[in-house]
Amino acid sequence: MDVRESDSGSEEAGGAARRLLWQGRVAPAFWTLGSGLSILLNIILLVALVVVSRELFTLKSLVQDQLLGGLYYNFILMDQATIESDIIVDDRIPVQFDLPVKTNTVVTLTENTPIRAATVSLSTGGLNIINAPTDIILPAGTRLPIALDIVVPVDTTIPVRLVVPISIPLAETELHEPFVGLQEVVSPYYDLLAPLPNSWSGVLCRLGLGGCP
Repeated sequence: MDVRESDSGSEEAGGAARRLLWQGRVAPAFWTLGSGLSILLNIILLVALVVVSRELFTLKSLVQDQLLGGLYYNFILMDQATIESDIIVDDRIPVQFDLPVKTNTVVTLTENTPIRAATVSLSTGGLNIINAPTDIILPAGTRLPIALDIVVPVDTTIPVRLVVPISIPLAETELHEPFVGLQEVVSPYYDLLAPLPNSWSGVLCRLGLGGCP
């Protein structure tokens, strides 16, 4: 008894579906089937649009913020950067020149020094000698004041070791123009993507349907 009732119910449901789709006329059946397929297709497209739009929002954020934005702001930072370092100079520099020396000084004899054909004037007691030619010897250790006027040739090498700090702003070098040019290449695309919404709430806000923060 229950089996027959179940079969009877199934047949009635199937009959109702057939009557809904087929009422003995072709046109209503065609439009009914077409409407059902259209609704199903719209639902599928709507779901696909939601899924794809989420990926588009992610892609837009990736391209704008990380790719274009990263390039743009890093080009700015590179243009504002400064090269700072220490240059170590370790070399021997050849030096060649003539050194004039002109001064008054005192020299000390290192050994007995004879002076030939000197003239001596001597007055002592009853002895007077005027401009008598003689040979004299100056003993070692005698200090003589002299006027020194000579030219000393200098030919040598001087060891040089220096640490020279440098600080070069890149904006003041030839790299400034390429960095600015790269910024101008990227900025139009960055500015083009910046106004686009990042989520559905942003889309609704742009359409005036609410969702604005």
